[in-house]
Amino acid sequence: MKKSIVLALLLSTMVWALPTGIENAIAKSHIPQNDISIYIKEAGKRGHVIAALHENKMRTPASVIKVLTIYAAILKLGFDYRWPTRFYTTGKIKHGVLYGDLVVKGYGDPTLSDEDLPGIVSRIKAAGIGSIHGNIVIDRSYFKVGSRNTSGFDNHPHSPYNAMPDAMMFNERVSTICVVPNQNSVTKKVPDSSYVVHNQLQRVNRPCRGRYSWPRVKIDDSKAVPEVWLKGKISKHCGKRNICQVLTKPYKSFYYALRAALENAGVPVTGTLRLRQVPKGANILFTHYSEPLENIVSVTAKKSNNLYARHLLLLLGAKMYGAPATIEKGRRAVRVILKARGVLKHVIPHIDNGCGLSRESRLTARVLADVLDDAYERYGMRWMKTLSIAGVDGTIKRRFRGTIVRNRAWMKTGTLKHAKNIAGYVKSRNGRYYTVVILVNTRRGNWRAAALENDIIKWMVTYRGGSSHISTPKSVSDSSKKINTNTVTPHVSTDTAKEAYYIQTGSFSQKPTDFYLRTLREMGFTYSVMHDVNYKVLVGPYATETEARNTLGTIRKHVNRGAFLTRHSVSVFN
Repeated sequence: MKKSIVLALLLSTMVWALPTGIENAIAKSHIPQNDISIYIKEAGKRGHVIAALHENKMRTPASVIKVLTIYAAILKLGFDYRWPTRFYTTGKIKHGVLYGDLVVKGYGDPTLSDEDLPGIVSRIKAAGIGSIHGNIVIDRSYFKVGSRNTSGFDNHPHSPYNAMPDAMMFNERVSTICVVPNQNSVTKKVPDSSYVVHNQLQRVNRPCRGRYSWPRVKIDDSKAVPEVWLKGKISKHCGKRNICQVLTKPYKSFYYALRAALENAGVPVTGTLRLRQVPKGANILFTHYSEPLENIVSVTAKKSNNLYARHLLLLLGAKMYGAPATIEKGRRAVRVILKARGVLKHVIPHIDNGCGLSRESRLTARVLADVLDDAYERYGMRWMKTLSIAGVDGTIKRRFRGTIVRNRAWMKTGTLKHAKNIAGYVKSRNGRYYTVVILVNTRRGNWRAAALENDIIKWMVTYRGGSSHISTPKSVSDSSKKINTNTVTPHVSTDTAKEAYYIQTGSFSQKPTDFYLRTLREMGFTYSVMHDVNYKVLVGPYATETEARNTLGTIRKHVNRGAFLTRHSVSVFN
């Protein structure tokens, strides 16, 4: 019994033991430790753990759950996957007239927008269609998601982040009303008769600020055709104001926009909108493709786009278990894909809708770190660059601008009421990469949580501790130099063999990991491992100092900033 108590006390001490820098940051934040989960380690599956606090406690993840959705999508589909939207015809085309329907099947491309319409219309005309004596039929059966426009998650139901998915998505389900007070103009950005705008604005000769700078917007979506009321006084000195709201069905918006684009291009349509599946015997006209998945997941992560994440989850469900896609199929698909990679060993997270706009989602810091480590080892910098880059882009562009973290962190953020989270990678000044997960679910204020996370991440940039293992993200190289992977023990040579230049990339107390050496191979470097007191990794040889210094810059940039030139007898390695 006494031994059990002692063991429990020891384990408790291990759990609460944190580096002084992190302990100081927590104390400064005045956030209870019970509200905080931290898991920080050297990047890669075998990386040394730097700090752990409540790493196995389930938390509300908010948008950091997108990491799981995004990574599962890349694993299943690949970076180069493109979302299709297929166009068919029924009937026959004679003398430039389609005597039948134009049929469009959506597969959930969340990026389809009015900017794609000119290309789509051009391809329709190129198929010899100058007019359509039939309907525009839309097939949105690939997703089974109901008919809700908005998730209604909070008090801003018409805000774009609340948009719900649909297989026939268009303009991210957002309707844009353009108000130009100095021209006394109110227009819809895209022709769309599925909603009505009532302009009751009063232009006044006041400075364009405060209550005179933006219209008041009232939305009535209780009717079959939603109505938008623009009210209040607005300065006639104001420039263009775009009011972007979730108002209507995306397939209706697509229909009206496509019809208008066709007619503007001289292709009249006699019929109307019909919703049904692609009929048997329909003729494929062409397939419109989205940008590569790599671009889409980058927007999903960097901008924390909820709609994109929802569509990724549904797409995975359809790909794994067949159409129609459902949320449950998507959840199961993400779990199965990640379990196959061995990253859900400790606990199964609850993914809910895949985007994090949920109070039901649950995740531990440890599981999230395992996913990040697996992605790091599998895809390296290509994966990291899909996340927000500190001080450069995405949700942490302003957060770390002008700090030592700029260009040294690749992160995904997540924010809800009483939840402020961040996870990703940090590169220290000595060239080490760390996986960093900080989940804060607290009522002490998200601003305190953000300040705590910022302090810890800044501290990680200056951190100089850790084991001898240095993990480095993969880089792409087309080089095909001969690779020497043998570990050799140096000996004293009595001859006068010619010396050559080498680059020492690291010194280790233990044998360098396979991942570290594989990174050098994939970068195309010839290397040797020497062992006396420590293990030393040397890239080379190079006949001249100039050749060695040309490579040194690359090594310092991608492997270890502390790399340096050294000279050894070539015979040592023979």
